[in-house]
Amino acid sequence: MATAAEWISGARPRTLPAAAAPVMVGTGAAAQVEAAAWLPALLALGVALALQIGVNFANDYSDGVRGTDLDRVGPMRLTASGAAVPGAVKRAAFAAFGLAAVLGLALCAVSGHWWLLAVGAVCVAAAWYYTGGKTPYGYRGLGEIAVFVFFGLVAVLGTTYTQADRITWPAVLGAVGVGLIACALLMVNNLRDIPTDVLAGKRTLAVRLGDHRARRTYVAMLWVPVLLAAVCAFWAPWSLVVLLLLGPAALLTIPVLAGARGKLLIPVLAGTGLYELGYGLLLWFGLSL
Repeated sequence: MATAAEWISGARPRTLPAAAAPVMVGTGAAAQVEAAAWLPALLALGVALALQIGVNFANDYSDGVRGTDLDRVGPMRLTASGAAVPGAVKRAAFAAFGLAAVLGLALCAVSGHWWLLAVGAVCVAAAWYYTGGKTPYGYRGLGEIAVFVFFGLVAVLGTTYTQADRITWPAVLGAVGVGLIACALLMVNNLRDIPTDVLAGKRTLAVRLGDHRARRTYVAMLWVPVLLAAVCAFWAPWSLVVLLLLGPAALLTIPVLAGARGKLLIPVLAGTGLYELGYGLLLWFGLSL
């Protein structure tokens, strides 16, 4: 049986900033129009975190039973390593999805926007079929599109809408920015795994682009969000505080453009998660003032 530490590792806590950052930005956009509300924000955060953990366990299970993770460079996977039986990992995924559904129901009740239940159902389906099912879209290079839509547009705009009952331009710009950084997180992960993914027949966007173009795409996904945050200054001047991320963006860019591979990309992956968290915090702060 897997230990508690192995289950926590399997939940992949380094990816959780991808869930927290959009809620921060969405709440900041609501605060910019003096409509921030803490209860909907906390419920939205719970939904986002539960979905992220669910998709992490779902990927662990689906990739493990397909044999995609048999030769990994990154952190241990529960299914592929044999630390946990596949059925247990699958149940953990659906337990997380169930928690997200319960919190989503509470969010709809608090906000009064019951139509968002349909959006939540689509989110859960997208989380499962990323690597699950007979034809997972993550194996066809569509993962970044889903991440941009669900961990960028849907998460940020949904958070803002449940608090402010409307969508603003800073919310849209922040949603695009957060979505791009979430894509960068996936891109550097898949950049690291190009050799093993090619052997396993997993055609991620990084595989399709090739090593050279995937690296430059990652860099663009880091830098464009800073520009978008600067544009938010037309509505909230303090949004320029996000320019503090120019230094971290340069530090993440250097090893990727220098050709870092395999285990050398693991710190970049962790740094990208912290970069997204910093983006969410700084833009929330800038929009709230």
